[in-house]
Amino acid sequence: MPMAVSYNILIIDDEDKVRNLLKRIIALEGYRVLTASKLEEGRRILAQEPIDILLCDVRLPDGNGVDFSANLKSEFPAMETILLTAFGNIADSVRAIKNGVFDYIVKGNDNDKIIPLLSRVTEKVRLARKVEELEKRLHKKYGFENIVGQSSAMQQAVTLARKVAPTGAAVMLRGETGTGKEVFANAIHCNSTRAAGPFVALNCSALGKDIIESELFGYKAGAFTGAIRDKKGLIEEAKGGTLFLDEIGDMPTELQPKLLRFLENGSFYRVGDPTEYTADVRIIAATNCALQQAIEKGQFRSDLYYRLAVFTISLPALREREGDVLVMARQFVQEYNLKVKKQIVDLELPVQQALMAHSWPGNVRELKNVMERAVILEDSGLITIGSLPYEMQLLSGGQESEVHFTGSLTLAAVERQHIKKVLGMTQGNKPEAARLLDIGLATLYRKIEEYGLKG
Repeated sequence: MPMAVSYNILIIDDEDKVRNLLKRIIALEGYRVLTASKLEEGRRILAQEPIDILLCDVRLPDGNGVDFSANLKSEFPAMETILLTAFGNIADSVRAIKNGVFDYIVKGNDNDKIIPLLSRVTEKVRLARKVEELEKRLHKKYGFENIVGQSSAMQQAVTLARKVAPTGAAVMLRGETGTGKEVFANAIHCNSTRAAGPFVALNCSALGKDIIESELFGYKAGAFTGAIRDKKGLIEEAKGGTLFLDEIGDMPTELQPKLLRFLENGSFYRVGDPTEYTADVRIIAATNCALQQAIEKGQFRSDLYYRLAVFTISLPALREREGDVLVMARQFVQEYNLKVKKQIVDLELPVQQALMAHSWPGNVRELKNVMERAVILEDSGLITIGSLPYEMQLLSGGQESEVHFTGSLTLAAVERQHIKKVLGMTQGNKPEAARLLDIGLATLYRKIEEYGLKG
C-alpha cells in the first residue's frame, strides 16, 4: 500500500538489471524513484531534486561509492545514504560509516531485505523532517521578523542584534522593564549557530543568593539540607546553547567572581563538589539599571561587566518608539482574537488617541496586558474606549481636552492634561488623585505647582 508521505529515492548503479529491479521493487512500496548509471549523472540529479535516500553502488565506471559518500552529509545533511556492493570488505565498511552512511550492505539474490532497511531509514528521515519543521516554527516564533517596530530606534536595535547573533559573542541588553529583552535574547539565540541547542533563562532578581548559586552552578548530594541527589545547574542545562541572565545587576556580589571565572575559561564548580566542570555556553545578560553606577558603588565588578558587555544593545522604551504603539496594539488585538475567538478588526479613534497619549511606564508588557483586557471586554467589532482601563480613558481627548490627537503630544503636555483630568474626576480630592495616579502625595503637589494647576 502506498505511503501517505512521499519520499524521493535515488539509485546509482551501472548494472541495468540490478538498477531496474530495485526501482520496481521500491516503487511498488509508494516511493518516488529516480535512477542514474554513473556518479556524474547522480550528482546532476542531486543538484536538481530533493533526494531523501540515496542507494549507491560502490564500484562505478567513474568512481567509488565510498569516496563519493565522503562529503554527502555536509552537502545534503537531511539525506541518508545506503551503499551497495557485490564484494564487501571491512575497510570500506568502516570508511563508509565514518562518512555518515546509514548502512553498507552486500548485494544478493534476496532483495527482500531492502524494503525493511528502507523502512528503518525512512523513519530516520521522517524524524529529521519533524525536527526541521519544529525548528522552523521556533524560528518563526522567535525570529527577528517577529519583533514588531517601525521606529528608527527599534530598527537600529534589531540591526545590531542581527549582526551579533551569529558571532557567539557575549551580549548585554539594556532597557527598562517590559521593553522586550528576553524576546531579543531568544531571537539572537534562534539566529545563531547554537539555535539547535537549549535556551535557558534565569532572573537574577527573583531568587536569594544561595538559591541562585545552586540553580546556576548545580549542587552535589548532601551539599545542604534537602540536597538528596546531585543536580545539574542551568549552566550545564544550557550546554551547547545560550544562557540568558536577566536583571544581571542583581547578581549577588559573592557570586560574581564565580560567574567571571566561568566566562573566562568555561569552568565552574557545583555547590559542595570539588570536581571542576566545563560547559560551552553563550551568555546573554540583561539589565534595567545603570551598571556603571553600581560599579562605582562597589555593587558590581567592573571586570565582570566588561566580560558581559562585549556587545551592548540598548532597547528603547515604548514612549521613545514613535509610531510603534498603534502597530503593536493592532497586532496584539489579532493575537488575542485567536485566543478568545473574537473578530475585532480595529481600534476606534478615541482608543488610538488614548494609546498614543499614554506614557507606558510598563512598556510593551503593559501595552500587551491592556490590549488583552480590552479584547476580553469588547463585544463589538472595534476596540472602544470603554474597554481601556479607566485612567487611560481620560487620555482619549474630547471637547474639553486641551491635548488633542493632532496637537501636542509632548510628555509634559500629556502629563499636565492627565493630572488635570484626574483632579477633576476626584473633585479636587488630592489624596484620591495621587492614589489613582499611583504617585506620592508630595509628588502630586509638586506637579500641581509645576504645571500651574492651582485653583
